[in-house]
Amino acid sequence: MDAHRTIDWRELDTSLCSIHRTLAVIGDKWTMLLIRDAANGVRRFDDFRRHVGVSEAVLSDRLKHLVSQEILETREYQEPGQRRRHEYRLTAKGWELFPVLVALAQWGDDHLPQPGGQPWRIEHTACGHPVRAEVHCTHDGETLGPRDTRVVRNARRRARTRT
Repeated sequence: MDAHRTIDWRELDTSLCSIHRTLAVIGDKWTMLLIRDAANGVRRFDDFRRHVGVSEAVLSDRLKHLVSQEILETREYQEPGQRRRHEYRLTAKGWELFPVLVALAQWGDDHLPQPGGQPWRIEHTACGHPVRAEVHCTHDGETLGPRDTRVVRNARRRARTRT
C-alpha cells in the first residue's frame, strides 16, 4: 500500500485523531484561559480566579486536571505568617502549547475584532513586531495553507477504519 495515498477522512476512526485526544485534555474554555494566564505569569489560585472569572470549584478541577496531564506543575510557597500554598507553572509540555495560544489570538484578532482595536498583542521581544502562527513544511520550510496539504496514512501505524 502506498503510504502517501490521500485518504478519505470519512473512512477513518476519528477517535484516534490527535486533535480529538488533544481536545480531551485542553478543549474547554476555562482550561485554555488558565493556560493563557499561566503563560503570562499568573501563578496563584486566587489570581487565576480573579483574572479568569471562574468559580473556585471549576478552577480547582481544571488546575488538578492540568497538573495530572503534566501541563502545569505545582511549587510550594509560603507568605510570612501564612500557611503553605501552591503556585502553578507551565511545564515544558505546557509551553509547547504556545503556538496554539498565538494561533487562537491571531484568529480572534482577524475574525472577531474589538471596536478601537485589540487591547494587547504578542510581539517579538527583539524587534517589537507582531508574531504570527504559520504552518511550515519540515523539509523545505515553505509556508503552507490548507490547499497545500493532505492527510495521508501514517506508514508507522495503520489507521483503523470504521466497520
